[in-house]
Amino acid sequence: MVRIIGYKSREKEDGSPFFILELQGGVEMSLSKTGQYYATAKKAYVTSTFDEPTCKALIGTEIPGAIVKKEVEPYTYVVKETGEELVLTHRWVFVPEPQEETKQEEAVNQLMADTSVFSQNGVSDLAEQAI
Repeated sequence: MVRIIGYKSREKEDGSPFFILELQGGVEMSLSKTGQYYATAKKAYVTSTFDEPTCKALIGTEIPGAIVKKEVEPYTYVVKETGEELVLTHRWVFVPEPQEETKQEEAVNQLMADTSVFSQNGVSDLAEQAI
């Protein structure tokens, strides 16, 4: 599960505004370079079709899914606090949990892939054994 913790306004190419939602995953413990553990949480942003009042109302809402690391083309990132320039090759992105229908489709596809459970000549093996 991830939680909507905020939103930001952005502009389209034509200058019209739209809003992105800021998502945060659960608390994780990470090990620092000095060997000390610290609490952190992954964040990601997703675009939305909502207006500002709706975005405000959605803060605190939980959504099924996770924030995962995705490899991308290298890009430059500047740390605001220090001005340090880093070259990164990943982004954190939101991935929704599979919907229930998708899980059911997978189960049916798995069953259909194993044709040994079906009769090959119209009479099941169990029926032939009973005769």
